[in-house]
Amino acid sequence: MKKFDPSQTGPLSDVRVLDMSRLVAGNMLSAYLADFGADVIKIEREGTGDDLRNWKEAGWDIYWKVYGRNKRSLVLDLKAQEGLETFKKLVRHSHVLIENFVPGGLEKMGLTTDLLLELNPALVIVRVSGWGQTGPFSHKPGFGTLVEAMSGFAHLNGYPDRPPVLPPLALADMIAGVYGAAGVLTALRVAEKEGRGQVIDLSLFEPIFSVISSEAAKYKVTGEATMRAGNQSTHTAPRNIYACSDARFVAMSGSMQSMAMKIFDTIGRPDLKTDPKFSTNDARVQNRDELDQLIGDYIGARTQDENLRIFEAAGVTVGPVCSVADLMDHPFVTGREAIVELEDLDLGSLPMHNIVPRLSETPGGFRRPAPKLGEHTQDILNELKSLK
Repeated sequence: MKKFDPSQTGPLSDVRVLDMSRLVAGNMLSAYLADFGADVIKIEREGTGDDLRNWKEAGWDIYWKVYGRNKRSLVLDLKAQEGLETFKKLVRHSHVLIENFVPGGLEKMGLTTDLLLELNPALVIVRVSGWGQTGPFSHKPGFGTLVEAMSGFAHLNGYPDRPPVLPPLALADMIAGVYGAAGVLTALRVAEKEGRGQVIDLSLFEPIFSVISSEAAKYKVTGEATMRAGNQSTHTAPRNIYACSDARFVAMSGSMQSMAMKIFDTIGRPDLKTDPKFSTNDARVQNRDELDQLIGDYIGARTQDENLRIFEAAGVTVGPVCSVADLMDHPFVTGREAIVELEDLDLGSLPMHNIVPRLSETPGGFRRPAPKLGEHTQDILNELKSLK
């Protein structure tokens, strides 16, 4: 178990971030910055705080414990003059501000971006919203669920004979958070060189659409929108999840011509390499159901361990389908320390993702657990007294 070390620093240790956001995208963004040393101050409402605190499992605020790590909590009443003046002073001494009100929400509080940049000309302001600050949907609230549906992702996800499937996690928010972190680092580079801040308009829609943007180009060329294909691929074959004899599964991809040939040799069907239905990728895609049946029959007669051993020995790209339970003690995960067990005041310890990505010279670190609501309010207010 790793213990938190408040003395740890990181490459962003001289960056102060004010995070006014709630739920996932903003917290993902600020968690990235916090992991690499930024002083992330969560500005929260009295009594309730960030809505992510209410996402609980077995009565515990698990999501907050994971994505609130390395941050500090400050309770401020921004509807009161005193709270607003404290916030403005923080703005003057910060580098980044993250908010995710419905567009116009910040302005209703009297905090226009012009005013914020007047208070701090080098400030980087991240405005997270479902549909962006401009355009015909800008006034609408936009949760990730709606974006995942409208972006084309749900239409592509699932099986052709069943309804579209939403992701079982906050995928649009998470992707937006990572994009947002990249945007902040880019804007901070400008601020360092030129002393000039700017506004980052970060919608949830555009990041997840960028992941499937090739579909727009494909539609332009073919005139058809790609239909759901389950675990198959519409542009390469074989590619699927196959059931083993022990009710476990393996995933396999033959996206390169040489890999497909290795698969045919391994299943004892070298004749498929010259069969017109399977000799080229285009042909395999057209006949992928028949191809999957052939491969599935071979895999289905063997256990997961047997399949992994046989295909890995042949140099085939194959891997197990794992649950989180499988991953906890998986040799890859433990060998890479992809999951880290961190001390937790409530539960003793709690496993969560390690810092991503890994920097060889200036890695991030674990300085503090996710804060209790308002835990650092007095500390932060005391610090402000020493600032002009």
